[in-house]
Amino acid sequence: MVTAVTSQGNTAQKTFMLPDLGEGLTEAELVRWLVAVGDSVAVDQPIAEVETAKAIVEVPTPFAGTVAVLHGEAGATIDVGTPLITVSTASAEVTPRGPEVTPTGAEDYRTEERAGAKAPASEAGSGNVLIGYGTPGGTAGGRTRRRKGATPSSAAAMTEPERTTAPTQAARVVSPLVRKLARDLGVQIGSVVGSGPDGLIMRRDVESAGVTSAPDGGTSVPDGVTSAPQGVTSAGGVDARTGLGIAARTPVTGVRKAVAQAMVRSRTEIPEATVWVDADATALVDLRQDLKHRDPENSPSLLAFIARFVLAGLVKYPELNTRIEGSPGDGQEIVQFDGVNLGFAAQTDRGLVVPAIRGAHMMSARELDSELRRLTALARDGKASPADLLGGTFTLNNYGVFGVDGSAAIINHPEAAILGVGRIIERPWAVDGELAVRKVVQLTLTFDHRVCDGGTAGGFLRFVADAVERPGSVLADL
Repeated sequence: MVTAVTSQGNTAQKTFMLPDLGEGLTEAELVRWLVAVGDSVAVDQPIAEVETAKAIVEVPTPFAGTVAVLHGEAGATIDVGTPLITVSTASAEVTPRGPEVTPTGAEDYRTEERAGAKAPASEAGSGNVLIGYGTPGGTAGGRTRRRKGATPSSAAAMTEPERTTAPTQAARVVSPLVRKLARDLGVQIGSVVGSGPDGLIMRRDVESAGVTSAPDGGTSVPDGVTSAPQGVTSAGGVDARTGLGIAARTPVTGVRKAVAQAMVRSRTEIPEATVWVDADATALVDLRQDLKHRDPENSPSLLAFIARFVLAGLVKYPELNTRIEGSPGDGQEIVQFDGVNLGFAAQTDRGLVVPAIRGAHMMSARELDSELRRLTALARDGKASPADLLGGTFTLNNYGVFGVDGSAAIINHPEAAILGVGRIIERPWAVDGELAVRKVVQLTLTFDHRVCDGGTAGGFLRFVADAVERPGSVLADL
C-alpha cells in the first residue's frame, strides 16, 4: 500500500495516495468528499467520489482513524500517486517507524503498483474486495520496501518483528477499479489468474473471468451519485486571433476529457476505413409493427433486431470482433474473442458513454432489447458502474435518433470496428423494375484495416443489410 506514515506522541498519521483507478490513467477529478475533517472512518469506508474513464467511482480508505487532512476540493483534478486523504490513527494501530514510502511523484508510484511488486503481507482489515490492496481479515502487519539508497541490511532493519500468526497471501491486484469490476461481475478475485507482471491481476483478466460466469442481473450502485461541476466560467477580454469577445472558458475535464483522449488515440493509432450501404428496411419495420400489435409490451425495438443481425454477422466474419495488442519483441498480434460484448453509444447529460452488453451473442432480440433499455437508463441517470462501461468488443452506434442519415464514426479504441445506423426514412426505391416508396436506412461500417481487408468488411456489411431487407430468412436460423 502506498502511504506516508508519520508519528507524533500517541498518534500516527497515514496519507493515502490516489491509486490508479483504471490501469493507465494519470489523474481523476474529485466529484465530492463523503467525509469531513474530524470524522471517524473505518477500513473500506468510502471517503470520496472521483470521476474518470467515463465512470464515477467511490474510493475507500485502506485504514481506520480520524480524518486529519483532505487534499483537494470538489472539482479539482488530482494526479495519481499524490495525496488524497490523511488519517490520524492511535499508536497501537501502527508502529511508528518513519516514512513507509517516500513519494517521489506519480510515475514512481505507478511503476511500483502496476509492476505488482512482490506479494505483500496483508494489513488488518475487512477483506472487502473494493479495496485494491488485499485486506483479508484475521491478520495484522504491513508491507515494507527498501528505500532508495538503502542497503540490504538497512532494509532488513525495517522489517516487522516476527508474528505468531502467519500472514495471508494477498490477492495480486492493486487497482480498486479492478476489484470493483470483479465484485460487479460476481467474480471471486482469488480464483482469477493474473496475466500481468509477477501474476498481477489486470482488468482484462477479470473481464475474461466474468464472461465465463453467468450474469446475475442488475448491478448495485451507490445512491446520490452526482456529476462533477462543469466548471464553466465567464471570461471577458478579446480573442487576439479572431477579434471577438470571449464569452466563456470551459475546462475539458471528466467525461469530456476522457472522450477527447479516446477519440484522439483512436484516430492516431488506428488506420481506419469506411464502407456504407443503403438498405430497404420496409420488411423489418413491418415485422416489428406486427409484433408490437400482437404484444405491445414485449416487442423488440428496431435497434435490437439490428443488434441481433450484427451478432450473427460477427459469427461469419469474426475478424471484426478483435483487437490489436502488442506482442513480445515489439510485434503485434490480433486477439480474437470467443463471444461478443456488444457496446452501444449512448448520449447523456455528462457526455458520450458506451455501455457494453456482456455475452450479447447468447441473447435473443428480446433479451438484447431489455439490456439496451436497462443500460441506457443507467447511463443517462449517471449510475452506470465500471463493469457496465468496460469490456466491449464491437460497438453499435444509432445516430439516426439525431435525425441524420449517415456518419463516419470513430472506432471505440481498442476495438476493431463500429457500425453506424442512420434514420429510417421514406425514399423512392426500385422494386421489381418499378419505383416504389420504401423505408430506407443507411448502414455505415468503420473498421481497422490492420485486422481485415475490404472484402471482409464489405461482406459483413452486406450480410447485415440483407438481414435488414429480409429479416425472416436470418431470424429463422438464430
